[in-house]
Amino acid sequence: MTTSAGNARPLRSESTGSDDRSANRTGKDAAAVRSAEAADAVEVLALVASLEHQAFARLAGDSRQAPGLEQSLALSRLAARCTERRDRVLARIEELGGDAVAALGRFDGLLDDFDARTPPSTWAERLLKAYVGYGVADDFCRLVARGLDAQSAGLVEEVLDDASHTELAVRELDEACAGDQVLSSRLALWGRRLVGEALGVVQRVAQRPEVARVLDRAGVAGAVVDADGKGEAVQTPATVFNELTAEHTRRMSRLHLTA
Repeated sequence: MTTSAGNARPLRSESTGSDDRSANRTGKDAAAVRSAEAADAVEVLALVASLEHQAFARLAGDSRQAPGLEQSLALSRLAARCTERRDRVLARIEELGGDAVAALGRFDGLLDDFDARTPPSTWAERLLKAYVGYGVADDFCRLVARGLDAQSAGLVEEVLDDASHTELAVRELDEACAGDQVLSSRLALWGRRLVGEALGVVQRVAQRPEVARVLDRAGVAGAVVDADGKGEAVQTPATVFNELTAEHTRRMSRLHLTA
């Protein structure tokens, strides 16, 4: 009896200890998942901030190239708003424990090759490049943001919801193309070239492991193929290109141009 009673206490103690260790492991696992998701969110937010940062420089340059003072003023104001949106995203990166400057730097030169391959030769081509080419990048960010935490996803939506530049481009291009079939045809061809080059940029970005994991959380099938959770993307899902191409077609249709 004494032996049985003596054995009973250690057995209960071992059971309790096992439960505690299991609970601790569960807590640590959950914390690790949250930390990994935050790190991935930092990468996606850095992409958004980088696009806003580069848009500032681009719009400032467009302001200098504008054919009139009214357009120049409008573009300079839009450039200023880019810095406000960029800084909001950088602040969120800091809230998630990331280094905002370092994160932004990882996307430095992201659009250099795209810009080198698509130099506009006219004001109309410059406007369409902003509307179509950079619009593809914004659409991709909206798609990826579906896999972020609610606060970060909401911020991305707010940042990308400013349609002022879009309205300016559409208004100017509508006026330029009115009754000019030659220009309309040229711009339709230009739009096809732009979207092809822009989708190439998307493919490179989507293959970054952090971005691919967020795409996977967004429910984009095929974004991540590595079963161990580290998630190395080897191929951008067709659903990404299908959605982006559909958005491009809608943009071109708004201008009455063939996609």
